[in-house]
Amino acid sequence: MVRLVFFHIFLALFSLIIFHASSSSVPSSESNLPLLALKIKPNQTTASSCTFRVQITTSCSSVKYTRDQISLSFGDAYGNQVYVPRIDNPSSRAFEACSTDTYDVTGPCTYDVCYVYLYRRGNDGWKVNSVRISSPYIRTVTFKYNSWIQNNVWFGFNYCNGSSSRGYNKPPLSTLIMTLVAVLFFALEWCLF
Repeated sequence: MVRLVFFHIFLALFSLIIFHASSSSVPSSESNLPLLALKIKPNQTTASSCTFRVQITTSCSSVKYTRDQISLSFGDAYGNQVYVPRIDNPSSRAFEACSTDTYDVTGPCTYDVCYVYLYRRGNDGWKVNSVRISSPYIRTVTFKYNSWIQNNVWFGFNYCNGSSSRGYNKPPLSTLIMTLVAVLFFALEWCLF
């Protein structure tokens, strides 16, 4: 009888863990919403400056080319931020449809990049397919946009709060505690009977 009660408690806890874990591992769809205000820190040239290669692919369904002002900001979860106030070059017809533009950007060294934002100012419009950031000091990361960049708004992705660019969320502490409690109950049941 007591074994049956412990078995039912174990099943109930196990069901709670499965339900909680499945609901917490879904990536947030709000991570790529426009930002009304991005806190920009000017790049400071110090001994710890690094070079990053940024490859921006413009969608084939974008306008033929854009003359809009394009700014870029990316960084890590520790507050290190690289800011490029103007990455475009209207005279070179940068960001043509179906093209990839590559820039070498210097800024503060970062740990793995977990957010990127683009800012567009102008009337032409621009649809970005992806932004790829690499450096010898960090893992290469690609942010898939496939979106029109709104005018006068920072637009991008922020995966710095416990999730990665692959959409995996670390299990919350409550899930780990519940798992531990379930294992303890299961072990207790087998030890007592």
